[in-house]
Amino acid sequence: MKNRILIIWLFAIWGSSCRKTYEAPLPDTNWPLFNDSAGQTLPASVRHAMEGVYRIRDGAPIFGEEAILKWSYLAHGKDTSFYLSFFCSTDIAFIISEAKIFGDSILVNGYWRKMLNTQTGIARFTISFAGGTRQLLSPSPVILPDSILLNGQFGTGSSSPSRKMVLSYLRPLYNGTPFEIMAHRGGGRTSDLLPVAENSVGMIEFAGRLGATGVEVDTQLTLDSIPVLYHDNTLNLRLIQKDGLVGSVGDYTYQQLNTFVRLTDGEPIPTLREALDAVVYNTALRFVWLDTKDGEPLQQIRQIQAEYIRKAAAAGRSVEILIGIPSQTEENRFRELPDYENIPSLCELSPGDAQLINSRVWAPRWTLGLQNEAVGQVHAAGRKAFAWTLDVPDYISQFISNGNFDGILSDYSPLVAYYYYDRQ
Repeated sequence: MKNRILIIWLFAIWGSSCRKTYEAPLPDTNWPLFNDSAGQTLPASVRHAMEGVYRIRDGAPIFGEEAILKWSYLAHGKDTSFYLSFFCSTDIAFIISEAKIFGDSILVNGYWRKMLNTQTGIARFTISFAGGTRQLLSPSPVILPDSILLNGQFGTGSSSPSRKMVLSYLRPLYNGTPFEIMAHRGGGRTSDLLPVAENSVGMIEFAGRLGATGVEVDTQLTLDSIPVLYHDNTLNLRLIQKDGLVGSVGDYTYQQLNTFVRLTDGEPIPTLREALDAVVYNTALRFVWLDTKDGEPLQQIRQIQAEYIRKAAAAGRSVEILIGIPSQTEENRFRELPDYENIPSLCELSPGDAQLINSRVWAPRWTLGLQNEAVGQVHAAGRKAFAWTLDVPDYISQFISNGNFDGILSDYSPLVAYYYYDRQ
């Protein structure tokens, strides 16, 4: 018996030592020319004019036939950084970059990544005076097909970019029916090897660069009833660094968690207040889905929701913050709250349940299909409809092209952004 236990133990050690670790580290995008102090920030008019659908002339086999160019920002006090993201279809590829004006040219510097694998690398582009800078810097830019040309190169890993990539402006971004691009777990999963951990402040601040207009976050209560962001039922190495603690978030006070636990990227488990501070004051996100856990009291969540709805309004921000109702148990708890019919909520149950508690959004599973008739009835009642959690590329395309949903919750917000803004 002892020998058998020893053999099992040895195999366990061997298996763990041979387990492959997947990583997608950010490449070093240092570009001396781009970092020169002569570079100037792009005016808002230029950023707006650069947005659009672009044809990929060179680089299409790697990234796809078209790219969506969309700006986002991150504000910390008076310091604001602007990011130009490229969303492509092949392997859910995206590029995150910054841009500066140098003389009569615009330089774009960043990195690319594919979410369906670990491929990444540096990407750099130049817009010359004749290739679009003249139009972009004019007082009233008129952007026509092929009037903006991004000549660039991309590489693999941290190697110098040498493969050609050229993009030409095709048409403006789709700007029809309003649509929420909801990023799952604050912006994306830790397992997708993003540079920040899921359900973290860093991820929320990163979500706009991935195309998100809103985020879904998972709320749990600590032992001393502080709402924090954490998805799983237990503290585990999928989400946190090794620390020796076992059990659930609810087994510890917030102070204990803040002292001993770090997410995979080193950030502490954030409180709900810290997360909403980031949404309201640091980003352009306009929607928050608070995914509550069965059996937990909702009073604290409701108090914080009301507090940050007021703070967003005071800051001149239009941000919807909805309490998610994922089960009948949570619906019953929700109905115990005072004036529950006037509390902004999102119901994952039936349209009838959404009507019963006066939810602003009905959110069925995407596997139930397009449900255009039911969605139409929900719209007629003055509510919106979201589908969750949709990660299959072909179905994302179908739901946007053929469905009537007002939003999609996905781990792959760059692809949702691609298909939405690519509409004609």
